[in-house]
Formats: sequence, C-alpha cells, structure tokens
Amino acid sequence: PAPPGRRLRLPLRTKAALELGAGTGLVGLTAACLGANVTVTDLEEVQDLLKMNIENNQHLVTGSIQAKVLKWGEEVTDFLPAPDYILMADCIYYEESLEPLVKTLKDLSGPETQILCCYEERTMGKNPEVEQRYFELLQNDFELEKVPLDKHDEEYRSQDIHIFIIQKKRTDGPS
Repeated sequence: PAPPGRRLRLPLRTKAALELGAGTGLVGLTAACLGANVTVTDLEEVQDLLKMNIENNQHLVTGSIQAKVLKWGEEVTDFLPAPDYILMADCIYYEESLEPLVKTLKDLSGPETQILCCYEERTMGKNPEVEQRYFELLQNDFELEKVPLDKHDEEYRSQDIHIFIIQKKRTDGPS
C-alpha cells in the first residue's frame, strides 16, 4: 500500500488490461495512454462510439487499445489469457446484470488479476440494494480491499466515490 497521504499508483506500462462496460472508453483509453495494452468491451451498440473515441485519441496512446463486444455472462474464451487488470467504472446499477457480471469476472480473472472497481454511491431507488447484492455475490469468490479516501486523487476524491481492488480468493489445491 502507498504511504499515508500518498495516492495509490499502479504499474500499467506493458500490462494487459480489460475494461468491462466501457461506454465511451475513457478509463481504458487512459490506461492505454499510460502504456497498458487494453481491450475495451461493451455491447454491440456501443462499438461505433468506442472505435471513434479510440481513433480520435490514438495519438496519445503509448500502449495499445482495441474495442470488442462482450456481453456479461457469455463465453470469454476470446479474452483469455487472464489480463493483469480488469477495469470497471460505474458498472453496478442494474440488478439483472449482477450475476452475469460476477460470472464474467470469475471467468476472466486469473490468480494474479487485479480488478479495479470504482463506482458512485447512489441512494435513489433500488441502488443501495443493488450495491449490497453485488458485494454479497462477489464475496463468494473474491477478496475485496477498499481503497481509503486519502489514497484517491486529491482533486477528484469525493465521499460518494468508492474504489475497490478485488482479487480471486486463493484456493489451496488438494494436499
């Protein structure tokens, strides 16, 4: 962990990263600009926007970036071997997607994969229950570490923004 008051830093140069639910692709593009080899994923209807944003920002990329379709809960063979990082920003708001999302995280993660999950806490409607259910599902197979607020970027930190580092639980083989 970073010393008190110091921001969390992750070595991205030459690392493989996969963004789930990329939307505009901002998170994945940022990782690619920091040297990661990134695959940004989302549904078919988002691919044109992703590809346009990649094209418009290609001059800033120091790693590599590509866009692919990935529907949560479906086959992930095309995305293996497991990436070093899985990136998720604001992916936990839709109750019906939670089980497919957690299945996809299990299928994509290797023992060394770090999942970086950030989200804005929302108190409207069913959002609190959706967040609670997501973390309940995750805890069956994953270890979660909440990044303390003082490790968030000073300029962008906010009480309602949460960042977790998530890894598959270690399973000891038969002795």
